[in-house]
Amino acid sequence: MRSRTIIMPILLIILFWVLQILIFRNFAFFNMAFCYIYIGFILMLPYEIPHMLTMVIAMAFGFTIDVFYDTIGMHMAASVFIAYIRPYVINVLTPRGGYDATMEISIQSLGFQWFASYAAVLIFIHHTLLFAIEAWGLNVFFQAIGKIVLSSIFTFGVFTLLQFLLFSRKR
Repeated sequence: MRSRTIIMPILLIILFWVLQILIFRNFAFFNMAFCYIYIGFILMLPYEIPHMLTMVIAMAFGFTIDVFYDTIGMHMAASVFIAYIRPYVINVLTPRGGYDATMEISIQSLGFQWFASYAAVLIFIHHTLLFAIEAWGLNVFFQAIGKIVLSSIFTFGVFTLLQFLLFSRKR
């Protein structure tokens, strides 16, 4: 592995953890739209990292979020699940010509259309699982659907904005 493959995820985990815990933890629109930007870290992990290691990293990261949110494994479960299905989503969305496995996963590297499809699918799946675990019953079904949709849109918007702010166009 290249040193960039090791250093970049460490910097990203610090950035996304700080953003989630210090800024977005208490930030919600009408108690329906929550921003779980921390999953951006899992989405941006280099593809060359082994699948099992990606799931272990997601588990540890989800656990730290659960500690601060007092959610007893909800974030950890949703994070491990998206880490598990991430390679399958990438394979489904791979362009015809393929791509370099060492390429960083970002809007600038892979293009907006590919990245938006990739991020939207995984964010929606994460939020669906997270809010399904939280609701755990049909009595709050419509409220959970509202949270899933609104939180997915909110998280996707913030994550896309961060992509444009953090990563410069390669020349």
